Amino acid sequence: MTPEARLFVLHGQVQGVGFRPFILNLARQLGLTGRVRNASGGVEILAEGPVTQLECFARAMLETAPPLARPRLHRIETVQPSGALDFVIDESMGGSSLGLSVPPDLFVCDTCRAEMQDPHDRRHHYPFINCTQCGPRYTIIEKLPYDRASTTMRAFVMCPDCQAEYDDPTSRRFHAQPNACAQCGPKLTYHARETDQENITHNETALAAAVAAIRRGLIVAVRGVGGYHLMCDATSQEAVTRLRKRKCRPDKPLAVMFPERGADGLQAIRLVARINRDAAKALRSPARPIVLLPIKPDANLAEGIAPGLAELGALLPYSPVHTLLLEVLEGPVVATSGNISGEPVITDSDEADQRLTGIADTFLHHDRPIARPADDSVLRNVGDGLQILRAGRGLAPLELELPCALHAPLLALGGQMKTTIALGVGQRLILSPHIGDMSSQRAQRLRKQIVGDFGTLYGAAPKHIVSDAHPGFSSRHFAERQGLPCSTIQHHAAHASALTLERPKVRNWLVLTWDGVGFGADGTLWGGEAMIGRPGEWCRAGSWRPFAPPGGDKAAREAWRSAAALCWADGRDAPRLPKGGEIARQAWQAGINAPQTSAVGRLFDAAAAIVLGVTQMSYEGQGPMLLEAAAAGGRARVVELPIEMDAQAVLRIDWTPLLDMLFDGCLSQADKAASFHASTAEAAARQIDILRRSHSVDAVGATGGVFQNRRLVICLKKALKRRDIDLVLPSLLPGNDGGLAAGQIVEFAGLARKTQGQTDG
Repeated sequence: MTPEARLFVLHGQVQGVGFRPFILNLARQLGLTGRVRNASGGVEILAEGPVTQLECFARAMLETAPPLARPRLHRIETVQPSGALDFVIDESMGGSSLGLSVPPDLFVCDTCRAEMQDPHDRRHHYPFINCTQCGPRYTIIEKLPYDRASTTMRAFVMCPDCQAEYDDPTSRRFHAQPNACAQCGPKLTYHARETDQENITHNETALAAAVAAIRRGLIVAVRGVGGYHLMCDATSQEAVTRLRKRKCRPDKPLAVMFPERGADGLQAIRLVARINRDAAKALRSPARPIVLLPIKPDANLAEGIAPGLAELGALLPYSPVHTLLLEVLEGPVVATSGNISGEPVITDSDEADQRLTGIADTFLHHDRPIARPADDSVLRNVGDGLQILRAGRGLAPLELELPCALHAPLLALGGQMKTTIALGVGQRLILSPHIGDMSSQRAQRLRKQIVGDFGTLYGAAPKHIVSDAHPGFSSRHFAERQGLPCSTIQHHAAHASALTLERPKVRNWLVLTWDGVGFGADGTLWGGEAMIGRPGEWCRAGSWRPFAPPGGDKAAREAWRSAAALCWADGRDAPRLPKGGEIARQAWQAGINAPQTSAVGRLFDAAAAIVLGVTQMSYEGQGPMLLEAAAAGGRARVVELPIEMDAQAVLRIDWTPLLDMLFDGCLSQADKAASFHASTAEAAARQIDILRRSHSVDAVGATGGVFQNRRLVICLKKALKRRDIDLVLPSLLPGNDGGLAAGQIVEFAGLARKTQGQTDG
């Protein structure tokens, strides 16, 4: 049979996931000759042989690709055979990286872990072991195509043994770019601040010193894949209290890392928390995220891990360093971000020595440079499945397909809190890992770096920038300084548009967008909206009765302001006014620095202040989270809330009747909290039902930070089920502001499509 030749070009996640070695072995198994190489935009394959074998090859490369690969066939061409005698991996081509996907950082795989635990293996206890199916990716890649010279590993020259593995097509480390061992790769360094101890640079000795420090109740700053963790004994109240005091983090929950125990690795977590099937799958997934789990009453953990809450943020070790630490410790450790509270995680050793000195007692450094930070991902079971609360290491960069192609690369900057950026290229939407809140200069510098990195990594310099419409957000100011055409996207339109990616074929949506703040189209602060339409064509059809917390932005952390505003608007005296409360009342009466808001997030703040006395919050969402926890075991009484159309044809829910219930001295805190959740959910269901009957609606959804509240979602789903209405919730993207940038891309594409349609018409 006369041989033929085919040129295959594949895009997607095909670099850094063992795809070229897979192609080489597949081609040789099928008796094909030719080559594979990293190319402009992806991977290029030239295969020669019988037509039947080429057809089999074309199917198998997509159907049996490595687990971490996400290949997309870009094109196939029939070309002239070259007469190649073998199939080889060729040198990478230069040029644009457009079309490539940057893989996220992944856990140490089971095979590498077994090698690491084998005393006879040359990588026994090596804390940087990896292969083509695991290890760092996003945090070491500096540019594409993905070759060692384009990563932060380029300074580590492979020893003969590692080079032989790298060159061997039968090896698991064939073209594994971070490949290394104790002879040639990165090394650990231990430094104890308390005694100014000499640096310990031997890997196993450094690990042993860190373990000893944690056992003594000390706080250790451990440099991992995407930055530093602050670690201490999670069963020691003294250690946890010291960490909280030093980090100025009095209440915010702390994540806990557990050693892998038992057949599925979850035995240690099961001792302190309840794990359902979805949570178990997520905990064991290659992303190794933090998963919020219900805490057992008899959990042997320090009380200060999650004060006032019924949930624990748990994760398994995901890097070799963490795995080795936890195996020796045999118990749980706090693993919270190594940063100054409110700032992005620290990645650089010198900066950690300087900025974490007042927090950490000792440091476990390593010398593998981190190109950019990646905080841990966070998931929570909300309703029937897991939601992404934070897309970070292991999950992001997160790539989705847009409903229609963009004409030019588009950059979206998200909002002010939980910031991510997104890049739109053709029909690709790429969301960055979590960057952080833009309140610090360090966070703003990091955003600038990630914007530049994304343009370089994906070979797509943006031609247009979109940001939130809020005039005070730094994202908008940053966009306006870039010298490119820029547009603003209304906050809740972006939230609603992000949700439409869950069901791209749905044409007409009704989406509740509930959160803490968003600049509205009328110049007021929104946050309890019902949006009807589709991307580019949203109409605000429903909302809540607005109120005016005094102090403006201060209301986000001082819940008494929202509570007082509700009481004053209803002619009541406000309880628990702090010093200066009377001045706030006078300002409120005069309408000075008391902006109108319809935000349901502020309503939850007010309820937490009235019911639980949470007048000040040390972290975002603290009051509502405590209110949700307080509702456990409470008996819910639904308070019917009036719903009326206002002069702007917006269907408004009136919160006023909730106050009688919240101040009812005959009800327990649990009953009040449960009744508040049930009443707001029932009002939302009634509002949805009314709007659905008066508008053409194909799907109903709910998104925004408020809908991370499991109890609220369950109540809403039950209320809608009685009306035979299904509810769509976020699963692909964070429903909070972490998904805002993605929604801005979708909304901009919808606006462009609408404009094009009007022009064509």
